[in-house]
Amino acid sequence: MIALREAYRAGLFQRQHWLPNIVSGVIVGVVALPLAMAFAIASGVKPEQGLYTAIVAGLAVSIFGGSRLQIAGPTGAFIVILAAIVAEHGVGGLQIATMMAGVILMLLGVARMGAVIKFIPAPVIVGFTAGIGVIIWVGQWKDFFGLSNVTGTHFHEKFWQLLQAFPNLHVATTALAVLSLALLIVSTKIAYLKRVPAPMIALIVATTLQAVFGFDGVATIGSAFGGVPQGLPTWEWPEVTLSRVIELIGPAFAIAMLGAIESLLSAVVADSMAGTRHNSNQELIGQGIANIAAPLFGGIAATGAIARTATNIRNGGTSPLAGIMHAVTLIAIIVVLAPLAENVPLAALAAILFMVAWNMSDLRHVVKMLRRAPRADVVILLVTFALTVFADLVVAVNIGVILATLHFLRRMASSVGVRQMGHDELRRELTTHSMDDLPDDVMVYIVEGPLFFAAVENFEQTLAFSKTEPRVLVICLRRVPFVDVTGLQVLEDVIVRLRARGVRVLLAEANPRVQGKLRKAMIAELIGPQAIFETLAQALVAGQSSQTTPRAATA
Repeated sequence: MIALREAYRAGLFQRQHWLPNIVSGVIVGVVALPLAMAFAIASGVKPEQGLYTAIVAGLAVSIFGGSRLQIAGPTGAFIVILAAIVAEHGVGGLQIATMMAGVILMLLGVARMGAVIKFIPAPVIVGFTAGIGVIIWVGQWKDFFGLSNVTGTHFHEKFWQLLQAFPNLHVATTALAVLSLALLIVSTKIAYLKRVPAPMIALIVATTLQAVFGFDGVATIGSAFGGVPQGLPTWEWPEVTLSRVIELIGPAFAIAMLGAIESLLSAVVADSMAGTRHNSNQELIGQGIANIAAPLFGGIAATGAIARTATNIRNGGTSPLAGIMHAVTLIAIIVVLAPLAENVPLAALAAILFMVAWNMSDLRHVVKMLRRAPRADVVILLVTFALTVFADLVVAVNIGVILATLHFLRRMASSVGVRQMGHDELRRELTTHSMDDLPDDVMVYIVEGPLFFAAVENFEQTLAFSKTEPRVLVICLRRVPFVDVTGLQVLEDVIVRLRARGVRVLLAEANPRVQGKLRKAMIAELIGPQAIFETLAQALVAGQSSQTTPRAATA
């Protein structure tokens, strides 16, 4: 309840702030109405389940979330995952997976993993969101054009069948869909219509036309789902068994990961627009509570909705009161106006999803990144996009992150250098201790960068292929911020091999963290505590002397 507490401390619950937040909440509720029904239908469930999700999740995130401006509910990003879960496990399976995802989100928040989620690379996010946009767009062709049902598991199979079905499109359905799409585009450019949500305009016009003229063959919410029940949902505990939990672990993690990414992205957008600062861990906890609660009232998976959150901010929302009012508005609409939903054409909802897909794909940003980003990032974006469309969203994100991580490791490894210290550098060190020069059989190597598993090959090869065989080798670690177990193992192997050839190894200027790792890995015992020095100059004095009597640092 951090967001509520911060809003209270900021004085946003005082009377002068009530009206702007109430008005904003009502507007967002009106915007959420067609979107919630469209997202639910596209996900393979009934339209009222989208409304129930917006109500329950909207209340939960506004009360328990970490952003005081966040508006939660069903979103377009979930369509691909939820539709696949419903097709394989049914609606009951979806509800169990959603509750499991809620528990995962809460655990991520408690474990303070909110900041880690934000480290997913931009090319991966852009790639999978653009891929989702394409899937949503193609997936709505059936309702937009009134085409016959298509079969097929994979995207390319459905796409080919849709292309073959185009000659049999339904004229009246297509006309209503095109009109709805035109209204969505044009209404935002007309001055006196800008203040009215474009999806609501399209929905009202298309529904009125269908109610008055009753076009034959036009699919509506009434003909497809029997309308929307008038009243609030009832509590219902899904049938949870151990076998169901085990088989739904994968889908649950997919919902949780996507929900975490989108909710935190939405919170970041809200902060940039309103100058606020969200608590990412508390936001994950709030999203977890929302996803546990929503299925208990017939809802589906929910997350922070970027478009609705932005609408909230643009219309004057400043506190969680707006999010709560958004849920209250949807409750009032269901109780009073539910019977009118019977004539809502599915084609109008498909047109709304066309716009959602366009906004999600963000074509301008994709083209900009393809033109300006480094080649490796472009490849990661394209691979993530292709896998999202033709394979699976979870696979796409996992492989995209793995590719980005490998690319990062390669760049980090290439930045790690091991070189022999130059004469001028040594001269400066020697003059500070009144030393003239080092014997020819004393060599100094300096390591620059983290000594971790991806960089050890460079370290090992450089030390192994030195042209001369010194009596003493000083390894300066002043520029090594950290070392992992692989780096420690390679360092130990190098020391053992050098000692076998009669070369004495000294270590200098390791920071306290690295020194602790050296002690724990028993390397300090291997070379002796008198061979680890706080300064390079001390190591040089010891290397110049034939006796092992240097002023050594305690390791």
